[in-house]
Amino acid sequence: MTRNWIYLVLLSVIWGASFMGVSLALDGFGPLGVAAIRITMGAVLLTGLAFAMGIGLPGLAQSRLWLHVAGMGLFSNAIPFFLLSWGQQHVTSGFAGITMAVVPLLVLPLAHVFVPGETLTPRKTIGFAIGFIGVGVLIGPGALARSGAALEFWAQLACIAAAGCYAIGSIFTRLAPKSDQIAFSAAGLLVATVAVLPVALSLKGLPEMPGATAFWAMVYLGVFPTALATILLVKVVQSAGPSFMSIVNYLVPVWSVLFGTILLSEALPSSFLGALALILVGLAVSRARPHRRRP
Repeated sequence: MTRNWIYLVLLSVIWGASFMGVSLALDGFGPLGVAAIRITMGAVLLTGLAFAMGIGLPGLAQSRLWLHVAGMGLFSNAIPFFLLSWGQQHVTSGFAGITMAVVPLLVLPLAHVFVPGETLTPRKTIGFAIGFIGVGVLIGPGALARSGAALEFWAQLACIAAAGCYAIGSIFTRLAPKSDQIAFSAAGLLVATVAVLPVALSLKGLPEMPGATAFWAMVYLGVFPTALATILLVKVVQSAGPSFMSIVNYLVPVWSVLFGTILLSEALPSSFLGALALILVGLAVSRARPHRRRP
């Protein structure tokens, strides 16, 4: 259990910096290009690692496993990466952050229906709701502020759809037949690459050489929030379940604010400590084991 918490915190740090990475990468690549390049880069890295370790990819005869591989690749990578990259051009960063905090609330009913042992209890619901309120306090009133962009409404729907995709992807990952986690992760990114890369090339063609900042932002996105994060995501979901994994969406905004304060010299919100306290209380309530009286 301790290992899962370490992975979860590490994921929150990696993904907390990814919003800044996407914003920087968009200066040199379009939203479809950002999604396609980071997924392709992650697929190449993980596939190379799988074969270098002598693991390879799942066999083609494992049709049930590949169904879950496709579900993870499409709903945890291809579709939400594009939706968020496009949506972040037209909505405030606060709105994008608050929609990611909705993921745990979407996972709860899905896991209750589809995942054995993931019962929707009042304690878990209350804990997740407190965590969501904490994220809302952290982001502040600007979370629902309008950006004034012409496509803002559709971009908001895109962000909400991305949150739904992440919830569905975690269910596919949890219900997958047992397999090597690196092979499963590599195969998922390969499926996502096949889905996104041809579309990006046909619509946008090969991208021009970007500036150094956009280039290195893209390298970061491909190596850490895509390749490494996919392995960690699969490990945590298959070990601790989608509800536990969804907690990361409450921690990501915390790191996002801290990175903005440390790296971009942004002012630390006055509500930060109060919001952090709410998030931690929510996590404690949602993960607390029910007290059982002795007979």
